[in-house]
Amino acid sequence: MQLHTAHSPSGFHAAQPIVDLLNVEHENVRAECILRNALDLFSGEIVLVSSFGADAAVLLHMLAEFDKDIPVIFLDTGRHFEKTLHYRQTLAHQLGLRNVRSSLPNRLALAELDPDGSLHQLDPDACCAIRKKAVLKSALSPFSAWISGRKRYQTAARQNIRIFECDNEMRIKLSPLADWSEQDIEHYYEAHKLPRHPLWAEGYRSIGCAPCTSPTIQGEDARDGRWSARGKTECGIHL
Repeated sequence: MQLHTAHSPSGFHAAQPIVDLLNVEHENVRAECILRNALDLFSGEIVLVSSFGADAAVLLHMLAEFDKDIPVIFLDTGRHFEKTLHYRQTLAHQLGLRNVRSSLPNRLALAELDPDGSLHQLDPDACCAIRKKAVLKSALSPFSAWISGRKRYQTAARQNIRIFECDNEMRIKLSPLADWSEQDIEHYYEAHKLPRHPLWAEGYRSIGCAPCTSPTIQGEDARDGRWSARGKTECGIHL
């Protein structure tokens, strides 16, 4: 199924009925079944994008239960916590994932736009654009569908995400855990004895690049620790 060949309004309108049908067919279906069906439907054309962050192990474990060779893209921005990089290696090894790919920013773009590494302070949106958005666009180019770990409880901006969506490149975007709660995540970790990200115990409920991530306090949304005090909770790859 190829849906990313026409980047145009007509292409979007052609793909939207397919997305609507998939959402109807998977209403009230367990996340594991949604993922399995998507892997079958988009066989050879689907990839999981993972931050290896605070609750990434849930979706990675589900994937490993079905196919350990499905590509997993990790956007290595060059600004991650060292603990995230170690966790990525540990988790991939424990789950037996055989196709984890690190996608890096363009070196020339970094040299031109962020030569001293301070762009995140001056213009965090621009920093995200070169270290994540451009990198993901390139990494997804061979695929027709991709899997995301977004959940509705994380922020107000994510409250209305659908399980199946169509992104700007006419790819199917799948969020199998969209309707999961924090309690659902906790129960899955406990049931499958999955290791938590090392920073979880320090109050990090959402983990991205080190300079722009801080712990949250009681009452805050899960992603309020991202770009704190800047009015920003998304890097842009989901907008």
